[in-house]
Amino acid sequence: MAASDTERAQQQIDEIEALSSIYGEDWCVVDEDEKIYCIKINDCLDKPKWTLCLQVILPPGYPTAEPPIYQLNAPWLRGQDYMELANILEEIYVQNLGESILYLWVEKIREVLIEKAQSSDPEPDIKKTSEEVDEDDGDDLLLDYQPVQEDPIKMLNYITSESQEADEELPSIHHGNPITDRRSTFQAHLAPVVTPRQVKRVLEKLYENKKIASATHNIYAYRICCEDKQTFLQDCEDDGETAAGGRLLHLMQILNVHNVLVVVSRWYGGILLGPDRFKHINNCARNVLVE
Repeated sequence: MAASDTERAQQQIDEIEALSSIYGEDWCVVDEDEKIYCIKINDCLDKPKWTLCLQVILPPGYPTAEPPIYQLNAPWLRGQDYMELANILEEIYVQNLGESILYLWVEKIREVLIEKAQSSDPEPDIKKTSEEVDEDDGDDLLLDYQPVQEDPIKMLNYITSESQEADEELPSIHHGNPITDRRSTFQAHLAPVVTPRQVKRVLEKLYENKKIASATHNIYAYRICCEDKQTFLQDCEDDGETAAGGRLLHLMQILNVHNVLVVVSRWYGGILLGPDRFKHINNCARNVLVE
């Protein structure tokens, strides 16, 4: 029993790290010890009309045995609207039993807000109902990407012929912007891949670069969509940074990206970063995926 509790705790940690990296300033830790978090969601317009805050508490049994406890906060959200949204969230939970579902919840809520913004619904009543909502409704922060659910990152669905020739081709490699913290530097590299052989070729090519070859760690993960479109060929490598490869793969699963290899190089600068190193690895990877 203890082992599965440990696994659940680790799944929660991985999911929280991924969400924090995906949503940036729209993600807020209310109480780390009690596992209470809040995500600000809006309709993605330049001047968002519809904004809502999803507050969640993660019970010890989440994700395998218990759903998150949640509250939807918005001055305009009452009665029928609240019930409809609550039903949608519970349906997602039931359809994905045992899985990490917060990302699906957030993007579904965003979809509903976008529909509201595009329909003839009157704009929300801005009268504040409490100080808490007042705070939540502060600066409208926009993320620089479209919801993955609605508009998958097209560049990642790299389609190439299945011929041996394509297999031999070296895919193009994109290098992300480095992040430096306390003398440690992190940089992500991305390549579209459709076969494990291409993964091997890209890694060989990267290691030809003396700077990349000299990195303290080269963490990587890849996901390749199989022909049946239902299953994935996926793997990851920590390269000495314990659990980093698995976390990177988890981020890719949550973002629902495939046919892509992501490598994050870390050059250690002599100062231990603690858990911050995972945040930088995730942020580097997310940035290169969005680009």
